[in-house]
Amino acid sequence: MPLTAAGTSAAGAAAAATSGEDQLRIEMLGAGNEVGRSCCVLTFKGKTVVCDAGVHPAYTGIAALPFIDELDWSTVDALLITHFHLDHAAALTYIMEKTNFKDGKGKVYMTHPTKAVYRFLMSDFVRISNAGSGDRLFDETEMLASWRQIEAVDFHQDVSVGGGLRFTPYHAGHVLGACMFLIEIAGLRILYTGDFSREEDRHLVQAEIPPVRPDVLICESTYGVQSLEPRLEKEQRFTTMIHNVVSRGGRVLLPVFVLGRAQELLLLLDEYWSAHPELQRIPIYYASSLARKCIGIYQTYIHTMNEHIRSRFNRRDNPFVFKHVSNLKSLDKFEDKGPCVMMASPGFMQSGVSRELLEKWAPDRRNGLIVTGYSVEGTMARSIINEPDEIIGLNGQKIPRRMTVDYISFSAHVDGTQNHKFIDEIKAQHIVLVHGEATNMARLRGSLQGKYSDKSEVKIHTPRNCEPLMLKFRAERLAKAIGSIADNPPKPGSTLSGLLVSKDFAYTILDPKDLAEFTGLSTSTIIQRQRVALNVSWEMTRWHLEGMYGSVQEGVDVEGRRTMRIMGSIDIKQSAPHELLLEWVSSINNDMVADSALALLLGVDSSPASVKMTTRPHKHDHGSEEADEEADDRHPFADPKAKSAEDYIAMKRIARAAQIATFLEAYYGNVEQITIGKAPEEQPESGEAQGETEDAEEAANAKQEDGPLIKEEPTDGGLPEEAQAKQDGDTNGDVAMTNGHGGAGDTPSKQTPPSLEELIGGPPRQALRVYLDDKVAILDLDELAVYSRSDALRKRVLHLVALADRTATSTSDAFRDEMEGADGAVEELFLGAHSIPVEPGEAASGEGVEDRGSKKPKLEA
Repeated sequence: MPLTAAGTSAAGAAAAATSGEDQLRIEMLGAGNEVGRSCCVLTFKGKTVVCDAGVHPAYTGIAALPFIDELDWSTVDALLITHFHLDHAAALTYIMEKTNFKDGKGKVYMTHPTKAVYRFLMSDFVRISNAGSGDRLFDETEMLASWRQIEAVDFHQDVSVGGGLRFTPYHAGHVLGACMFLIEIAGLRILYTGDFSREEDRHLVQAEIPPVRPDVLICESTYGVQSLEPRLEKEQRFTTMIHNVVSRGGRVLLPVFVLGRAQELLLLLDEYWSAHPELQRIPIYYASSLARKCIGIYQTYIHTMNEHIRSRFNRRDNPFVFKHVSNLKSLDKFEDKGPCVMMASPGFMQSGVSRELLEKWAPDRRNGLIVTGYSVEGTMARSIINEPDEIIGLNGQKIPRRMTVDYISFSAHVDGTQNHKFIDEIKAQHIVLVHGEATNMARLRGSLQGKYSDKSEVKIHTPRNCEPLMLKFRAERLAKAIGSIADNPPKPGSTLSGLLVSKDFAYTILDPKDLAEFTGLSTSTIIQRQRVALNVSWEMTRWHLEGMYGSVQEGVDVEGRRTMRIMGSIDIKQSAPHELLLEWVSSINNDMVADSALALLLGVDSSPASVKMTTRPHKHDHGSEEADEEADDRHPFADPKAKSAEDYIAMKRIARAAQIATFLEAYYGNVEQITIGKAPEEQPESGEAQGETEDAEEAANAKQEDGPLIKEEPTDGGLPEEAQAKQDGDTNGDVAMTNGHGGAGDTPSKQTPPSLEELIGGPPRQALRVYLDDKVAILDLDELAVYSRSDALRKRVLHLVALADRTATSTSDAFRDEMEGADGAVEELFLGAHSIPVEPGEAASGEGVEDRGSKKPKLEA
């Protein structure tokens, strides 16, 4: 594929590339102008990637799912889960088991820690999320079946999905195993952050900045422009609040999720209790049936945490073996006596242990509630922050609220200041804000637009759910020159020729000699050979082949062996007495023809036709080639034999005309052979032709019985100019012939309308006239064009002509017409001779052929 070089610089190369516009489609099925049920669909260059599949914590059942009906899940190539939180992963089982995702080839990916925690977290979700409700999304069996299909990946692992799609996970902070995905589709880079934190805490690393610049950044906007207090200050305020509540004899309720911030708070409380002996008599409970299993997972993946945790573990000081924290599997064994600190799930207090304890402890003024994470709109955690006088219990009863309520955000999300700094460092052209309430997202968008007002290339987007966002990118398709081609840079305006290799939307141009060295690829031609023992004469073999394939090319190869070619692709040689050699270039079509030829030859010995042919009196003369040529026992289905290509074409045309005439006569009965067109001396002068045209135009009012002249061809040919002029005059089917000697006042007289053959111009040629009742049709045998004033008759004749033409075309001719130009190596290697297959980079030469034998190839039609 030649490429024109516009210059040697990178800018010139880009200008020389074929450019257009490619569109990235981003559609939020959840978390668009809201927090919850995160689900982002990316579509580019025929590839579809889905990031996250969570549920909305404020809803239950089907209503909590993303808008999954907006996507054909069988088209998804990869489904990436950033972390194990329910609002990012809980809908995964439903999608994998109850949509057509399983009908496609897509796979699900998450990090190893995320997969380990996901199993236990989802078991707990199945157990308590819809307890007592008939609207359950899935059961434990379906969850485990989908979990086994998930592929776990490592941080910084470059995962190639195929077809130009690849991704790499990077640390996102937030929770154990959380990652952000750098996705590359056909060279376009997209960074999807999920939930991330840019602040290192007691056990997790902060979110990373990928080493490459993405084109699109899709990031959370949970806190909008709000700035959170420093970690040390909020830790001190948090421990002081707890100390005050337990000192007055109250109970402290800390609603948390089983994993994530809970481990951070446990580390903080255990450390604070160790530093205050006076508090060690007050118990700290971690109420979760999964507590022990989840702590085991944290101990397993300590190597993914920050340096502080790893160094303690290396000193054999396991930070997750707590000295002052007790695990509480259920409230059945809990003795509610005196002050205590209770860490219970779930964090939004919609149900479960945290909701049960809230309703029980809310009326006591000594007790306290501390909300430590982000609260989603519509949840109990969000409503109780406003300190209402009463709350509504799960049973519908009103409960007075006298306990103190405080809010300290230990949420591992970036605040406005951290997000601004992160976006600055990423330097993406398009910034797409997700995972934020409409108000917070609008404030952050306004802040960013003001900040980048002087940079027109930076665009800020805030798509809503189910409203696709289309981003256009200028497509620059560059071919990288490597190998010997790169040694000599082309001059501007010159043509660069080489072999263009395309893989995953990346293009490389190189010299064919360098193909194996730089790509590991190679070119080859496979020649198939098959020997067949046959106890019949050469003429009998040819007779059968002609009957099957219509025509056979016959000659000798460079070694002087008799050779027949069938279908323009298979050579059959007489390699030895009573032995034939089949030889062909391997391809799907050629192999098919070779199989049919082999089957035919294997049946020649026992064919009744062979027996019948050998019992007829005929002359045996093996003395010379002339004797062989004189014996012309032709198969009745063989193509006509000719001495030259011109004679062959003429004979084929005559045979086709006879076949068409036979068809038409059998169908209509009355068929005449006529001549249409006019001899050169009969062609009218230009003035006469103009007069005829004017007469035809003036005669447009008298109705002609047979209607207008209609012509249709199976080819693209046009009407002769004379016939077209007359047809234009007869557009409405009305023809009036005027007296040529009459004046303007003479009354025109009715005359017989011209016949069809008179309306058809051009040189004299053979045609067939077909009658059906009072209708007439004329078939031009040269062009296979049908003329008639009856549209119904024209269509019927045209159908019969096409059918007769197909039956008159031999199998060999039909195959050659279909494969013309499809397999150039056939003609190069098998024109009655043989040559060594041309290797890449070597020029094909006829000398190598002639050296193989003393006789030059000879072919006959």
